Amino acid sequence: MTAVSSPTTFVDLAEPAVGADRAVAACGEAVRAAKAAGADEAEAFLSGRAGGYTRFAVDRVHQPQDVHERQLMVRAVVDGRSARVATTDLAGAADAGRRATGRAAALARAAGPLPVLPAPAAAGQVPTLGPDALWDEGTAAWGTSERVDAVRGLMSASAQAGGEAFGMLGRAVTELAVVDHEGVERYAAATEAFGTFTVRIDDGTSHWVDLDRRLDVLDLDAVVARTVEEAGRARGRVDLADGTYDVVLGPLATGELLEGFHAYGFTGDAVADGVGAVARRRGERVAPETVDIADDPRAVRGLPFPFDPEGTDSVRVPLLDHGVVSDAVTDRASAAKAGLALTGHAHIAREETPHPAPMSLTMAPGTASVEELVGGVERGVYVQRLWYLRVVDPAATTLTGGSRDACFLIEDGRLTTPVRPARFTESVFGVLSRVDAIGSDVLAQPLANVWNGAVSAPAVRVRGFRFGSASSSTSPTAPQTPEEETA
Repeated sequence: MTAVSSPTTFVDLAEPAVGADRAVAACGEAVRAAKAAGADEAEAFLSGRAGGYTRFAVDRVHQPQDVHERQLMVRAVVDGRSARVATTDLAGAADAGRRATGRAAALARAAGPLPVLPAPAAAGQVPTLGPDALWDEGTAAWGTSERVDAVRGLMSASAQAGGEAFGMLGRAVTELAVVDHEGVERYAAATEAFGTFTVRIDDGTSHWVDLDRRLDVLDLDAVVARTVEEAGRARGRVDLADGTYDVVLGPLATGELLEGFHAYGFTGDAVADGVGAVARRRGERVAPETVDIADDPRAVRGLPFPFDPEGTDSVRVPLLDHGVVSDAVTDRASAAKAGLALTGHAHIAREETPHPAPMSLTMAPGTASVEELVGGVERGVYVQRLWYLRVVDPAATTLTGGSRDACFLIEDGRLTTPVRPARFTESVFGVLSRVDAIGSDVLAQPLANVWNGAVSAPAVRVRGFRFGSASSSTSPTAPQTPEEETA
């Protein structure tokens, strides 16, 4: 019998953590205080998040969570030197502005002034991102009881198939306010529906993750049925012999393959330093025309958002423009240093140096179903997802990792024997160069956490993917079970 911990003490939060008026007022107070204290430039942004998450394992909801967070970040510039101060106390906004200015002034005295870089050029006309692209009432209304009902159905379906399920369903409202000394004043709030779970039946597992502004995009009923069925088919796995195979990467595997694009030189900082793909290989074809990869903060799929923490309109940036190395994402500083257009890709950088980053990675879908992709392979492997990925050589876009969960041999165009996880080391550009067909269905997944953005991708068929020795199920540095991975 399924047991569910009582959610009655947890409050459903369908509204922003702070709200537009308070958020903008706090940012403005910090900026005015910084200027009054002697800052040449000042800006502030407030990031907030409110929501609920329902974590479950086997037969119970073991951790209902109510998340309510906010952070005000103030940046002040004195004689070209900048400093940032963060606080969660909105009543202390003015003090944060003064402290940031004091620290910037101290840096200028100690290290000397820096020349002020010229303002970068704007990216041009920006398409409008309407409120419907950010806010979904269905997501906002997806409260604790509704999520628990969905979890009950998921755990029940897994149990009826002789298995267990582990994972999380969640709903959140994120918000961002930005104010600066030049009169920029912006605010937006957005909903987010998220789900991830693994079903295990004997030694067979299948995994799913997706997120979107709109709850109905997740299509949970269909997802649960498919994931349970895949876990059942994945029982009785065998080792995959070392070798080169034609592969079909599922949407999750494709997305995970693209997660390292930030390390390959598609940022203004890398261009300014003369390293990476855009600085050294711009205009070079590295993949067929059908491979179209961009950072698109205004894409329908994933987590669209209209501006970055500097208040700049976020625009679509082609990274691999129909297979050709194209452009880099920038924030104000990197655009000025590299002489590039400003694209609105400042990272929130709560605990790190400010920098630009691709945070809305998208790969254009094709027209094929997964069945059609598989049908074009005589002998190969279907890979549901990749995991434990590490960038080995950024210049060569070399990545190492392993396959995981519902992976199968493909024989004569059909999925046959399930296979255990296998290690690989491949060049991402090399893999993309061998793509000969692209699927129509897309899944989105977070890039580490919501403030890092999301990647959305379809399934792809790749001719020639090298697998090495089978990965160890006892690796001491990797998650060992679905419980550990989704905890």
